Amino acid sequence: MKMDLNAIIEKMETGDQDAALTALQTFNKEKSQCFSFTHGEEEDREHLGELVLGFLERDLQPSCQLACLETIRILSRDKKSLAPFATRHAMQILIRHAGLGQGEGITPEIPDLEVIVEALKCLCNIVFNSEAAQEAGAELQLIVGLAERLKQCREPQWNHDVRFFDLRLTFLITALRVDVRAQLARELRGVSLLSEALDATLSLCWPDTYEVARAGFDGCSELPPLGRQETERAMEILKILFNVTFDSNRRGVDEEEAATYRHLGAILRHCIMSTSEGEERTEEMHSHTVNLLGNLPLPCLDVLLMPKVQQGSIEYMGVNMDAVKVLLEFMEKRLDRGNKLKETLLPSLNLLTESARIHRETRKFLRMKVLPPLRDVKNRPEVGNALRNKLVRLMTHIDTDVKHCAAEFLFVLCKESVSRFIKYTGYGNAAGLLAARGLMRGGRDPGHYSEDEDSDTEEYREAKPHINPVTGRVEEEQPNPMEGMTEEQKEYEAMKLVNMFDKLSREQVIQPMKIGADGKMTSLEPHEFHYLASQQFGESNNSDSDSDTN
Repeated sequence: MKMDLNAIIEKMETGDQDAALTALQTFNKEKSQCFSFTHGEEEDREHLGELVLGFLERDLQPSCQLACLETIRILSRDKKSLAPFATRHAMQILIRHAGLGQGEGITPEIPDLEVIVEALKCLCNIVFNSEAAQEAGAELQLIVGLAERLKQCREPQWNHDVRFFDLRLTFLITALRVDVRAQLARELRGVSLLSEALDATLSLCWPDTYEVARAGFDGCSELPPLGRQETERAMEILKILFNVTFDSNRRGVDEEEAATYRHLGAILRHCIMSTSEGEERTEEMHSHTVNLLGNLPLPCLDVLLMPKVQQGSIEYMGVNMDAVKVLLEFMEKRLDRGNKLKETLLPSLNLLTESARIHRETRKFLRMKVLPPLRDVKNRPEVGNALRNKLVRLMTHIDTDVKHCAAEFLFVLCKESVSRFIKYTGYGNAAGLLAARGLMRGGRDPGHYSEDEDSDTEEYREAKPHINPVTGRVEEEQPNPMEGMTEEQKEYEAMKLVNMFDKLSREQVIQPMKIGADGKMTSLEPHEFHYLASQQFGESNNSDSDSDTN
């Protein structure tokens, strides 16, 4: 039976609980199937919202509470209906029904979980859509109530829905309010709190200080996929942790914080090595994990290599490389997809770069996979389907961040050696990073790298004298265009070229550049063309006259 808003409001205004319950259940059923309102009903919707909030302040049966909250959830989807729910008083009512008021984290009686879940859904909608509600939530210490219930992550009284919407609400308010994010991180010890919640969600056990296993599967080489509910909660926790650790790798941490982050890093390694039900859900979980790993202080990334080498694991230089291999495969999968590379590729690429920079074993393993001994010298470095070719192609990407990160990764794998970098990428592809680093004259950036040798293949050694360093491949010898010219003709052609550059420069079509003393590119002024040209040809003529006298 369809009932218009005025009829529902009339039933609510009677104050009769049974009449209101029937009216709201009809409204909720209709709007859950088709969420639309007639134009001009804004005032009626606001009035209905006020009446429903008034009912929630009374001592109602759980069924009536649930119907009122369902109505608020439906109305709060529309920003035009938010006004009654975004006030401090309304937020206080909803927080109380969600069991998140101060001192209400643990209730003596058995709570009505359906009512709590519905109130949490309302709060999620309202906080997401209203700045006023976000401010009210911060003032009412909503995050403190959420943190108190997060501490009960191992208590059996809370079902999946309560836990999930607790986490979703925590994510929203920490994403939208910087002050709440800071409060959770520092005052409420958010990293430890959320690490414990993630530990409980994944049912972990700890064979060693930083070695993690799934309870009941310790020592198993293959873990069963995580269930849908566990995956959903784990991803919400990862997103909240990303919010509260956003600046952790840009500030110093003390020993206690470092231990906390290493503990979290060990759990994140387990997340990287875990799968979920379906490839898409697994990739989503891995994506959140990679984003969070990128926030950890760099020294704490050593937990990726800590677990002992076990049967079936990948060992390199005596270190377990399972997690690094998964990260590399994840990065290549994102690279092959090619969509929104800045958002999807860079977190994993940056993570691998920093891991390689600080861990010799990681760098050498990645170099073996990405930059194996060079054999193909007939094709340009950017041509082909090997991972090296794909990354070199990115070095000329239109997005500056993408090309910089791709170049930085390869540069680190080359131990920041200019000659080695050019060998694998070609000078043309490498020029952007070298110019930015002031390395156009060659050399090596200062870094902490071992002095292992770069062993060349027989194919490369044979072809090396014939490789064009700009393109990075062997090219056919081209005829000398100046062959047969006299010195006067050569000088004439050269000066004509200089004058063309000079004209283009004065007309601001091009800006000629030179390599400065600091190894960086700097502008070449017009008068310098003539000086350089005359100097060069003067030296050439002197050389010729010397050879004649001898």
